[in-house]
Amino acid sequence: MTVRSPSNWRTNVANFSPSWFTVTMGTGITSMLLHDLPYNAIWLYWLSIVVFIFNIVLFVFFLALSVTRYICWTGTWIATVHHPEQSLFLGAVPMSLGTIVGMICYVCVEAWGTPARHLAVTLWVIQVVLSLLCALILPFLLISRDHEIELSMLTARHLFPALSCVVASASGSIVASVLLNAQHALWTVLVSYILWGIGVSMAMAILVIYCHRLVVHKLPRPEYLVSVFIPIGPLGQGGFAILNLGSLATSILPQTNTLHDSTGNFLCDAGFFIALLFWAQGLLWTFLAIASTYHSRKGFPFNLGWWAFVFPLGTLALCSNALGKELPSQFFKVSGMIISVLVFVLYVMVTVATLRGLISGILLHSSCSPRLEKRQDQGRGSILPVHIQRENTSTASP
Repeated sequence: MTVRSPSNWRTNVANFSPSWFTVTMGTGITSMLLHDLPYNAIWLYWLSIVVFIFNIVLFVFFLALSVTRYICWTGTWIATVHHPEQSLFLGAVPMSLGTIVGMICYVCVEAWGTPARHLAVTLWVIQVVLSLLCALILPFLLISRDHEIELSMLTARHLFPALSCVVASASGSIVASVLLNAQHALWTVLVSYILWGIGVSMAMAILVIYCHRLVVHKLPRPEYLVSVFIPIGPLGQGGFAILNLGSLATSILPQTNTLHDSTGNFLCDAGFFIALLFWAQGLLWTFLAIASTYHSRKGFPFNLGWWAFVFPLGTLALCSNALGKELPSQFFKVSGMIISVLVFVLYVMVTVATLRGLISGILLHSSCSPRLEKRQDQGRGSILPVHIQRENTSTASP
């Protein structure tokens, strides 16, 4: 492996991209799985706390880098939003925040009570706003550009804006379960259903187009191949969310005198069957993803895209664990445990590979992070990412 000389901090900050938030997505889902294992132990609980704290540190650090980048290099934000690829990863920010919200509800509310409950609600509201902005604005920008987008250019990363709403819905189901006020819990559940409807409907439409793209243009290039795991995300997280929301409806709707007495039971039953169907479809996509990876195993370079192994499979494990709690069957508990262990092993492997890539400098110049070039800007030397320079000098997409 060739070791490249490290760049200065200004170059690294300017070269930072939203795709790095997939690291916190994978770290966050791993902490949730370790806490929610069907067959758990006290040491696994404390390990989930360690991973949770590590995720918070990473998220704050990445957020600080992003803010610094957009402040120091004016025009970077607009160029990123309008970029056909980098803009999609903006959805990773609210999804990363959602994993933190989930762990706050699991761990901090029990330890600290009301303050942690208020913190979880506040962060969830922020997540909802960011998710809606990603789900509504980014697809509009994509379809409103003057130039055409070829079907071959479509990847599973186009699911990110829709997936952000599905993750916000799942986070809302967790937040509602710790709220003491039934009316507040009701509104949280209703908003979560709306987010689920927006995210799942968008994801299903994109999945149909993506299936057509795979049939016509075959598998993506090797550096983007891991993205075939991303379709598991909206299915696993969507099943987890709808199952939790249905379970909550059985208690919240009668307490608030909302709709009919039997509505909660209907939503609970419907949620279970929808979650079961999503879990089954997730298995289908898991097989296709594993088969595609094995088929192209010889030309499979490491990049940040490898984090697509962790989060999608983690959502499938969450859905399995939730089905195991709802249905008195050892099958889903055992399958959830197996997938959770696999996700943790993948998380460790990808984390080690990421650290090696950072030390060697390869990830700082990978295809997931745009290259940099110097440019004279109003008589003053500055460094801007190449894709941003192109966006600023031409209306065509790179």
